[in-house]
Amino acid sequence: MTIATIDPSTGELVQEFPAHTAAQVEEILSRADAANELMARSTFAERAEWMRRAADLLDADLEHAAGLAVLEMGKTLGTAKYEVTKSANGMRWYADHAEEYLAAEEPVPAASVGASAARVEFQPLGTVLAVMPWNYPFWQVIRFAAPALMAGNTGLLKHASSVPQTALYLGELFARAGFPAGAFQTLLIEGAAASALLDDRRIRAVTLTGSVGAGAAVAAAAGRNIKKSVLELGGTDAFVVMPSADIARSARMGAASRTQNSGQSCICAKRFFVHADVYDEWLEAFVGEMSATTFGDPREEDTGFGPMATAQVRADAHELVADAVAQGVTVRTGGELPEGPGWFYPATVLTEVTPEMRIFREECFGPVACVYKVASIDEAIAAANDSDFGLAAGVWSADADEIARLQRELEFGSVFANGNSASFFGLPFGGVKDSGYGRELGSFGIREFVNAKTVWTA
Repeated sequence: MTIATIDPSTGELVQEFPAHTAAQVEEILSRADAANELMARSTFAERAEWMRRAADLLDADLEHAAGLAVLEMGKTLGTAKYEVTKSANGMRWYADHAEEYLAAEEPVPAASVGASAARVEFQPLGTVLAVMPWNYPFWQVIRFAAPALMAGNTGLLKHASSVPQTALYLGELFARAGFPAGAFQTLLIEGAAASALLDDRRIRAVTLTGSVGAGAAVAAAAGRNIKKSVLELGGTDAFVVMPSADIARSARMGAASRTQNSGQSCICAKRFFVHADVYDEWLEAFVGEMSATTFGDPREEDTGFGPMATAQVRADAHELVADAVAQGVTVRTGGELPEGPGWFYPATVLTEVTPEMRIFREECFGPVACVYKVASIDEAIAAANDSDFGLAAGVWSADADEIARLQRELEFGSVFANGNSASFFGLPFGGVKDSGYGRELGSFGIREFVNAKTVWTA
């Protein structure tokens, strides 16, 4: 088996890499296991020094690293540079805050539990396997790796098969920065092999960002082996527009959210629920914004968005659109496969979407927006919550009471008001329902892969 880099903007094969053999995987596991003792004995200060050095290396490699993201998944050069810089800054965040997040706590007075001393300490679990996607090939990995390593764990990265050069770069970055040999390594293996790895007792936990199917397989393997898992599985994210909203700005931000990363973002808006009082005005503005945002060469500065990452991802998105068209959806803009090389897809707006259409419930991972008219805030909440997913939502209103109610009653892992959904170093990130469980980032993320140990003394 080989793992390949294929340029999404041309569809051409760039380079192939042999998958790791069983013997090579065993060597990688052995190195990680040997590094666990060194990592557990290291201090926060030592790990912080290594992490800051890794961040500096990533900054120094900005042009090369961003170029890999452009080449392997079609990200525009500007957004690729932003992602790499954000990743480096996220590493510095955990270098600065890990010791604070994992400081021992005394949750109750010792005497109340019959002790002279009682506290909770946070200690590393060991080797954590990360199964990561291609859509944010640096940031998705770093937001796992930075907290896991700063907690004293070791990490194994099974990256998406379409970004092998990025995976290999990240597999070397932390060793270059001074972390013990084997503390963080890349596995070039197929997806099915990742679940099988959880049968190995040297791997103590797993985190996955990907599809519901992949998450279910990994969770089943983790459960069978009594191992901790964290899953982030995407979403059909809601975008609610109320009559008091800034129409022009919300339409502009909605289009930016839907076309960001060529629509291949778990937390960006996909289902737009617009109050009837402003529906026509908002839809006209939104269609105009979407129509004006065009795809093109991801290496050109004025490109709105680049190609989709793989031929299959584009085919999956278009299949959902075609199914909706066959059942009578109204296409306001886009919706047709462009001619020529590369895996491009136009910004697309659909209205009159009905429950019989697959796109009504399934996540469309592409620049395709479904717009619905709602008569009230009650209907908006009910419609937004009528989803198997619950990752992120955005609400647009100038009414503080409306915002408070929407943020309280929408069933999502995060609800942003008058701004697009995003991930932040200091805030937890994750979802509910089929969007997964567990959290990344902030103090919640670093505490996912530690042993919260009670220490009691009579």
